[in-house]
Amino acid sequence: MHDTSKKLRIAVRKFGPFERAMDIIWQRYCESTGCNVEVEMVPMDLHELHETTIQNRGLETGEWDIAHINTDWIYEAYSAGLLEDLSTYIGRKPPVDYPGGWSESLLQLQQFGEHTAGLPFHDGPECLVYRKDLFTDPNEMRSYFERFGQALKPPVSWDEFYQISRFFYRPEQNLYGSVFAAKADGHNTVFDFCLQLWSRGGSLTDQHGNIQIDTPQAAEGLDFYRKMLGDKTAVHPHSPEYESVKTGMAFARGEAAMMVNWFGFASVCEVSDDSKVKGKVDVSNIPCISGSQPASLNVYWLYTVGAGSRYKELAYDFLRFAVNAENDKKLTLEGGIGCRKSTWYDEEVNETIPYYHKLAGLHQHAKSLPQQGDWVQIAKIIDQTISDALTTTRLSSALLRDAQAKIDQLKKQEL
Repeated sequence: MHDTSKKLRIAVRKFGPFERAMDIIWQRYCESTGCNVEVEMVPMDLHELHETTIQNRGLETGEWDIAHINTDWIYEAYSAGLLEDLSTYIGRKPPVDYPGGWSESLLQLQQFGEHTAGLPFHDGPECLVYRKDLFTDPNEMRSYFERFGQALKPPVSWDEFYQISRFFYRPEQNLYGSVFAAKADGHNTVFDFCLQLWSRGGSLTDQHGNIQIDTPQAAEGLDFYRKMLGDKTAVHPHSPEYESVKTGMAFARGEAAMMVNWFGFASVCEVSDDSKVKGKVDVSNIPCISGSQPASLNVYWLYTVGAGSRYKELAYDFLRFAVNAENDKKLTLEGGIGCRKSTWYDEEVNETIPYYHKLAGLHQHAKSLPQQGDWVQIAKIIDQTISDALTTTRLSSALLRDAQAKIDQLKKQEL
C-alpha cells in the first residue's frame, strides 16, 4: 500500500472522453492494487499543456509526475531531458504483450535508440469521415446524378470532395457540406497543409531531411485549401474558429456531411450520448489527386513520466496498468481510441463502432511529422502562412517562399 502523503499530479489533454477514462482507470488501479494515493488530474488545452509541461519544464521540476504528450512534442521533450526513460522499468516489468500487442507504427516515435520516452495512450490517424446515411439516400443519389451526371459516393479526389461539399450545403437545415478545423493554433491547419501536400505526391522535407515547403505541390495544396475555406457555400461557417475537438462535435451534432479529421471523432459519434448521427457514419481514405497514393497523418498521444517526478515507480506502475487490454478497450468505449491491436479487432468494440477494424488499413497510409526539436516554431511559421493565405490575396507561391526563408533563418540561428 502506497504512502498516503503522496499526491500524483497528471497533466491531461482536455477532452471529455479522456477525462472520463482517466478517472475510471485510476479508480480501477486503486481497487486492484490497494493504492490510496491522492491524485490530481488537470485537463488542459494544447497550448496550456505544452507550456506547463515542456516550455516551463514542469516535467523536470516535479510539477507533473505524468503527462499526456503527443508525438509532435515528444522529440522536443525528450531532447530537453524532461522525460524519464522507461526502458529500465519496461525491461523489469513490461506491460502485458509489450511490444507485440501494438502496431509498430505506435511504438516508433517515442523510441530514441535504446531509450523509451512513453507508452501509447490514444491514437487514430486522420481520415475521411462521412455521413453514410446521406450518401446512400435514394433521393440524394438521384438529385446528385441529375445535377452532375455522376454517382454519389465518398470522394476519392479533392475535386469530388469540393463538389460534394457544395451539393450538401443546406444552411436552412443547419447542414453544411464539410467542416474544417481551421483555427490558427499551430496544429490543425498545419495538419491540413501536410495532408494537402502529401495527397499531391509532395514531401515536407528534401533529400537531406530539411523542411522544404516552397514546392509546386505545396502551392497547389494551399491554393485548394484557400478555395475550399473561402467558399461560403461549401463549408461550415464556424470552421475558422474550430479546432479538431469542436469540429468533431459539430459533425456529431449532424451539422456536416463530411470532414477530414482524426479517426477518434468518428468513433465519438457512436459512443457519445450527445451524438445525433449514431449509426449513420463511416470512414474512408482521405482524397488525393489522380496518380497519388492516399495519405494520412499519424499523430498519437503518449503517457509519459516526468524526469523530475518523486514518484517514478508509482507513475510507471500506473501507466503499465493503464495500457492493459481492459483499460485500452475502456478508453475506446468512452470515446477515445485505444492503441492495442486487440482493441482494433474486439467484437464488442466493432459492434459499437462498426468501422473500428479499419484502423489497421489507415495506418498503412499514415505518415508522421518530422522529429525535430524546433518543430513547434516551424509549425507556427506554417500556421501563419496559412492564416495569411486565408485572409490576404497574396499568391500562395509567394507566401510559401517567404515562409521557407523564415524556416531557413530559424535553422541558421540554431547553428
